[in-house]
Amino acid sequence: MWLKPEEILLKNAFKLWVTEKGNDYFVLQRRRGYGEGGGGLTGLLVGTLDTMLDSTSKVAPFRILHQTPDSQVYWSIACGESLSTLSQLYSSSWIVSTEEISQHWEWLEKNIMRTLSVFDSSDDITSFVQGKIRGLIAEEGKVSCVQEDDPEKFREALLRFEKWFDLPQKEKLVTYYSCSYWRGRVPCQGWLYLSTNFLSFYSYLLGSEVKLVISWNEIWRLEKTSNVILTESIHVLANGEDHFFSMFLHLNETFLIMEQLADYSIKRLFDKETFQEEPSLSDPLQITKRGLETHARNEQFRAFFRLPKEENLLEVYESFLWVPFSHFNTLGKICLSESYLCFASQDGSQCHVIIPMREVIGVEKPDRSSRALIVCVRGKRALRFSEVRDFERLANAIRRRCGMTASPQHSASTEQSWNIHFSEYGRGTSMFCTKKTRDLIVRGIPEALRGELWMLFSGAVNDMATNPGYYSELVDQSLGTSTLATDEIERDLHRSLPEHPAFQSDTGISALRRVLTAYAYRNPKIGYCQAMNILTSVLLLYAKEEEAFWLLVAVCERMLPDYFNRRIIGALVDQAVFEELIRMHLTQLTEHMTDLTFFSSVSLSWFLTLFISVLPIESAVNVVDCFFYDGIKAILQLGLAVLDYNMEGLISSHDDAEAVTILNKFFDNVTNKDSPLPQTVQQNSVGNNDKASSISKVDVSDLIKEAYEKYGDMKSEEVESMRKRNKLYVIQTLEDTTKQNVLRVVSQEVKFSASQLDELYILFKRQHFLSCYWTMNSPVLLHHDPSLAYLEQYQLGFHQFSLLFSLLEPWSLCSGKDTLFLWAFRLLDENQDGLVNFKEFCCALGKVTPSSFNPSLLFFVCQAQFIQFSKTLYNLFHSDPEEESLYRAVARVTSLLLRMEEVGRRLQEPTSPQKSSTSPIQAALEGALPDGEASSTPESSSDTPSTPITQEAGSIPQEVEWSFAFEQILASLLNEPVLVRFFERPVDIQARLDHAKCAQLKSLKEIKLMYI
Repeated sequence: MWLKPEEILLKNAFKLWVTEKGNDYFVLQRRRGYGEGGGGLTGLLVGTLDTMLDSTSKVAPFRILHQTPDSQVYWSIACGESLSTLSQLYSSSWIVSTEEISQHWEWLEKNIMRTLSVFDSSDDITSFVQGKIRGLIAEEGKVSCVQEDDPEKFREALLRFEKWFDLPQKEKLVTYYSCSYWRGRVPCQGWLYLSTNFLSFYSYLLGSEVKLVISWNEIWRLEKTSNVILTESIHVLANGEDHFFSMFLHLNETFLIMEQLADYSIKRLFDKETFQEEPSLSDPLQITKRGLETHARNEQFRAFFRLPKEENLLEVYESFLWVPFSHFNTLGKICLSESYLCFASQDGSQCHVIIPMREVIGVEKPDRSSRALIVCVRGKRALRFSEVRDFERLANAIRRRCGMTASPQHSASTEQSWNIHFSEYGRGTSMFCTKKTRDLIVRGIPEALRGELWMLFSGAVNDMATNPGYYSELVDQSLGTSTLATDEIERDLHRSLPEHPAFQSDTGISALRRVLTAYAYRNPKIGYCQAMNILTSVLLLYAKEEEAFWLLVAVCERMLPDYFNRRIIGALVDQAVFEELIRMHLTQLTEHMTDLTFFSSVSLSWFLTLFISVLPIESAVNVVDCFFYDGIKAILQLGLAVLDYNMEGLISSHDDAEAVTILNKFFDNVTNKDSPLPQTVQQNSVGNNDKASSISKVDVSDLIKEAYEKYGDMKSEEVESMRKRNKLYVIQTLEDTTKQNVLRVVSQEVKFSASQLDELYILFKRQHFLSCYWTMNSPVLLHHDPSLAYLEQYQLGFHQFSLLFSLLEPWSLCSGKDTLFLWAFRLLDENQDGLVNFKEFCCALGKVTPSSFNPSLLFFVCQAQFIQFSKTLYNLFHSDPEEESLYRAVARVTSLLLRMEEVGRRLQEPTSPQKSSTSPIQAALEGALPDGEASSTPESSSDTPSTPITQEAGSIPQEVEWSFAFEQILASLLNEPVLVRFFERPVDIQARLDHAKCAQLKSLKEIKLMYI
């Protein structure tokens, strides 16, 4: 295949390559170790090395080089190979074909050689060859659809994956890479396989086999690292162990795929997301590398341009955009979605434009030679794009998507600086956003423009425009509803900015109630969370009621994901990012305060309320201005600036309480000299505090400006990467806390040791996830409720319960276990929701692994239950060394109990006729006996067939209904020493746990599941 021309050095290359053909401009070479005359020992070593490498890093056996005339400079322009598998998969040999490379050589001789002779300059010859090769590559890209992997090679990799790791066949292999896995200081060359639910590695060199399987949901940290030994590697922390992978051909690509799979697993298994709006991710059995890359690209696209979650990146075009206020063309990319045309510069000018298709009124092509487009938008404005490759296709795509109704027009501003900005950069949805825009925002948005610009910068204006009437419908539907969320909303309504006049009347309170209730109705997964009332109150001060609702949607669902839920994972993740930034930028503070968890507890309210709860309201709104423009980056920057400003006081503080006091006094003295709010509304309490009055006041604009000057070089992409990296650790830390709480409760109910309970919890949790790995419709997903207590977070349906219980129960040779498991499951499932939790599972396991056979139960057993109980006992004894003695003992117990029942019934009914009333019962019991054991029961009929339990109960006449107290049954069983020995036989629960850990995944392939 043709290659992008790259310069290579041939000083030592002739030891590895043999020249097959050559002329004045090109050389065709074969790698030693391939074909005839392999090259002796050198060829053998080279061939062996290439064979060990995977296709992602294997060197092609043939190549074509272009030589710049009269120089020693060579350029690789083509390579070729052909792979054929002989014998079995794992003892294959490689057959090299020169067909492809020969075709390339012939094409060069026929089409290029004569043309090159007309050039006078060697540099011109090389430039022409490079341009021609790049053109060939581009043409191949047009006519062929590039697949994720060569189908044949991927199929072979899939067979290796299935053979080596023995995972269920449903497990979907996404991609694989050649790499090294480091065991201490020794690297093991092998293959890394990335599947939907597992990270797997296999190596077999010099008789040493290395096999590693890690579930994505068990990973605590995933990051790129480098040190003296490993220049670049991927670090994985799972189950307390560090794993390092290096020597990737495409490390960044590998890491991004791993990051996507880990994030997908976290969202699907912990957050129980179903990805209904992401077809490529909705089915875990159909996840592909391309689907993950597309999902990541769409997420980045929506986050950068603040677009609704329904928008996906469809096409990208590189082009220049004429910037009228700067009078130059800026290089960037046009990003096209279904409803938006966006542009972002790539030359450092930080210029971007968002054009909704509903605003476009025309597309013109003024000059075909410059491949230019002019996009006309409402308001007599036009944007000129030039040097657009395939510009006609782009023009047609825009025409197909435009034509929607215009967005509402806004009133003119009276603020001179913003008037100038609007006149130069435009106003509304198609406004240019540049460095000057940010400078104005840092100074504070004028009161009259705040609502309009918040809507614009957050993307809420697009949500509202594409969903007309949606808010009114929500208000009508949610009116009068009574839920836990509405109760909490009512409780917090009068705590929302109570000192502000807007919320001292029913008008403001009613608007706040409608917005919060409508959102809780829209998104029951979040419902209502404390701090939402404070944020919504501020939104209502500057935006209309419907606009405030869409701003709240933008904040909760797009700008601050996972903030407003029961576990506030998003806020905890950003606090972890904040701690990381403190270590990077405030080293003096970290040297003094080694434990940074203090800042996490202090800063939680900063993130949840965007500083509204700690700053005076007239100052806090300036922070909200920056947040809607720059997102969480603005909050992180301001947090660093606050700590930096108070560095001396924090370092000299003696304890946490003193440090909190220092920060509170600082926040009380942050003012806003441009605020139009009256003094009675402002929250500054400095004037009533003599100690505070000695502290110098700080203007919020100066504080924000300092934050941008010192820490504004942070990129949004870096922040998002840090978020993903820390999210794994935060979630696993919360999971560990959950585990400790659950184990503390369960340990009081069972007699397992702490270590055994810990291993049981890991097995139970893994079994819970196994029920979610390959389907989106499992019972635990359908019935998941994140508001449930710790014990209810992880539950098992009957299928998973039977699989795990079969690995742990002591009667491994028992026959008819499915029925036994079904009865046990129904007994545990008291609320009949088809699920059991960890505590119930442990209690059941504790009952079947007792230290002494003395259960304390008091209830009555009817005849059908007694018959089933007898059958169960017989099944338990199957293949036991004392099987025959146990059968006879049970026969004696049942015979004794039946005689007791007959005597008792005759005493109660002395006038009843004399006849054998026990024969039907005994007949049913005999049906449960194994062959040859029926004779052990007196007065039994050996030819009575075995019948299902539903027929057994129905076959006994109504006049002989009877029951036993379980105490009677227990007393009879205790009289048989062989039965007592069987049930008091010690069970090595640790051995069962070790067995379950090894066999848990295999059990999915071996055990036939039974449906309730």
